Amino acid sequence: MRITVLGAGLVGGAMVRDLCREDEFEVRAVDRDPVALDELADEESLERVCADLGDSGRTTELVGDSDLVICGVPGCMGFHTLREVIEAGRNVVDISFFPEDAFELDESAKARSVTAVVDCGVAPGLSNIIAGHVHRRFDKTDSYACYVGGLPVTRRRPFEYKAVFSPADVLEEYTRPARLVEHGREVVRPALSEVEQLDLPGVDTLEAFNSDGLRSLIRTMDIPFMKEKTLRYPGHAELMRTLRDSGFFSGEALEVEGRMVRPLALTSRLLFDRWKMEEGDEDFTLMHVEMEGREGARRLRYRCTLLDNFDRERGVTSMARTTGYTCTIVARQVARGLFAEKGICPPEFLGRTEGCFEDLKRGYAERGIGLEETFEQLPAG
Repeated sequence: MRITVLGAGLVGGAMVRDLCREDEFEVRAVDRDPVALDELADEESLERVCADLGDSGRTTELVGDSDLVICGVPGCMGFHTLREVIEAGRNVVDISFFPEDAFELDESAKARSVTAVVDCGVAPGLSNIIAGHVHRRFDKTDSYACYVGGLPVTRRRPFEYKAVFSPADVLEEYTRPARLVEHGREVVRPALSEVEQLDLPGVDTLEAFNSDGLRSLIRTMDIPFMKEKTLRYPGHAELMRTLRDSGFFSGEALEVEGRMVRPLALTSRLLFDRWKMEEGDEDFTLMHVEMEGREGARRLRYRCTLLDNFDRERGVTSMARTTGYTCTIVARQVARGLFAEKGICPPEFLGRTEGCFEDLKRGYAERGIGLEETFEQLPAG
């Protein structure tokens, strides 16, 4: 089976190496950056292709002989790339965080009998799978909350942050309005709003703020209260709000000394250098999901916590592990037919499919990623 991975960056490279572990796959890695591809030169069986997927028809050409495609491109080109893969009739698992509605491609995917799993990282991704799995168990689900973030182990002021996935997508989290569900209705709040302090085992006190992470859950889940919040070290949200509200994240060009400059482009250039992971830097990923609901006459609270650390032996960031390995495990489920639903399939569809969540946990365990799950009975009410 030939698998083509589009994007070989921080997360894409980890996915490529994970897929190369098994002889059953012929793996092709595609990236426009030759340096990213050179990092994978020790994978002798890997086909490396340097190409710009922005070139017309290039994606179609590169995936035409593939049995399965994995999309790991930046969010700004994710929707267009996914559409081209679907139109080529290839099954696909996608981790790109694009702002467009993936369900616009549902009819096209079904017409071509394509399985297209979207948003298949850690959150969205694992968080959705958990939601689908627990929602299937409960007779009625009352609430869902997810707190998630990837952070550097060593805190360095003023940002106390390192970009462990596409930095452009990080800034998107700080500007895109956050959609929540309250009393069964969708509500919209500013990104970086409603900051709260959170204490979870194994880490320092963190802050959580609204971000637009529910995505497909708003459409697919009949749960009256839902929210997702991003985790950072305390003070980060206020600093990012100051930059955003002062116009540093604006995409509107301004005249500066006779030249037109987009503030976002300049800010990105400056921040990304500061946020780059350097030699010796390590990160961790924390995700905590809480759901409450009813099973028969019982009220239950479900909790699931993931706390993963940098892989020193392989030099793989925790965010690449938790995002990339979720994607490659699901890709294997699609490859062997464990999940075969056609059309646009957000990860909660896997969660509600018999055997998929259990298989995912086994795959995590093989890669040293642990999930702590508990069910607690609540007082009747």
